[in-house]
Amino acid sequence: MLRKSRFSFQKTIMQVSIIKKSDIQEAHRFDAEFFKPEYLEIEERLKKIKSEKFKNYLLEITGGATPLGANYSKQGVPFLRVQNVMYNYINDNDVVFISDKQEAEIKRSRLKEGDVLLTITGSYGKSAPVISQYVGSNINQHSVRMKFKEELRPFYVSTFLNCKYGKKQSDKNIVGISRPALDYEAIKIFLIPIFPQSFQIQIEKIVKFAYEKQIKSKQLHKEAEELLLKELSLLDYKLEHILSFEASKKEIDEAKRFDAEYFQPKYEDIIKRIESHKDGWDYIKNLVNWKKGVEVGSERYQQDGISFGRVSDFSIDGVEKTGKKISEELYQELRKNYQPKRDDILFTKDGTIGLSYVLKEEFEIILSGAFLRLSLKEKYQNFEKECLVLIFNSIICKMQVEKLSGGAIIAHLKPSDFEKFKIPLIKLKIQKEIAEKITKSHKLRKESKELLEEAKRKVEQEIEKG
Repeated sequence: MLRKSRFSFQKTIMQVSIIKKSDIQEAHRFDAEFFKPEYLEIEERLKKIKSEKFKNYLLEITGGATPLGANYSKQGVPFLRVQNVMYNYINDNDVVFISDKQEAEIKRSRLKEGDVLLTITGSYGKSAPVISQYVGSNINQHSVRMKFKEELRPFYVSTFLNCKYGKKQSDKNIVGISRPALDYEAIKIFLIPIFPQSFQIQIEKIVKFAYEKQIKSKQLHKEAEELLLKELSLLDYKLEHILSFEASKKEIDEAKRFDAEYFQPKYEDIIKRIESHKDGWDYIKNLVNWKKGVEVGSERYQQDGISFGRVSDFSIDGVEKTGKKISEELYQELRKNYQPKRDDILFTKDGTIGLSYVLKEEFEIILSGAFLRLSLKEKYQNFEKECLVLIFNSIICKMQVEKLSGGAIIAHLKPSDFEKFKIPLIKLKIQKEIAEKITKSHKLRKESKELLEEAKRKVEQEIEKG
């Protein structure tokens, strides 16, 4: 019998689990956390219906890798990282690429249609099926690709892994504190109900319908971006990286930079186009006020509690489910200064820099120090926030970020550098057209997520019906 005690305020909560010696021997785990009552309840419920271990249906399980000396580019073979594998879909907003030669080094983890992806470190426990669009892509070491016998359809498997009966098995089997991880042997003993094909196909149809809404959402977003770029005469703009160019001593002295990449003509060309915009431009510091997030320290993370948002949980579609949690007590301490509010503009200044989103609703979350929360200044109260966010996410600001980073992916963007961004003042009529398309796009994206949640609920309900 293993016991685990948890302390909250002055009360001691005792959790008692009674387990067999054979269960300990099979799991090779002796820690009380592994045998929490909620995990045992999940396992017991799955055993009551026709559930089997993954290993009985697995044809392949292969981990990814990062090629030696990997140099990410903007074209080549798509290389999926943890932030690309979401809950039942693949997020292509921040996909990087590797060369054919680099991909050949890790061809064993090359993706095939029908594979199921599962993240195993960091933001672990997220699963998505591989659809035709990503066949031939590859993954890094923080995910695995799995192939199952035909009795288990990939869309059903990924939906199961994302529902509570799958996710809790990921939670149960993680090892490590600062960098939680799942190992292959643990995944192989996951339990999954072998439901009839008719039910699995029903789940597949719901997920695919969600994908259709995602496609329409992306199309509207693309139309909004084209409208913006057309207004700035950048619609068919081609970036040109010049190998040989000059910079004057005055330019170097003013910039206080000596790296050649900073003076690449392509950056200056974008700036000139912004400055020549017929309706004018302004520095971002004149448009918005900003507040920075907070770092709580990895020692304050816990498995359950209030969401702590990091860049890896964020995309231009908003905050996804967070991989890290903090206590209710810490949340109450921080919420006044660090909880974002509805209509705040979020902007990432660390890691993947320049991702932006208008928060559609207020919910319990604390944002890390990698975020800036922006609000419009009085002078620009009528500036459409969705239009400003689109500018942040477009080539207009991406090039300004890249210039400040010397052409590399940098860890941090100082708020003082962010304040130097130059923003074109798009005419209000165009702003409203852009905002309308983006709003419709987000509506479809929300409907897509609701369908994915519906698929999860149906799997959970089917399990609970027994």
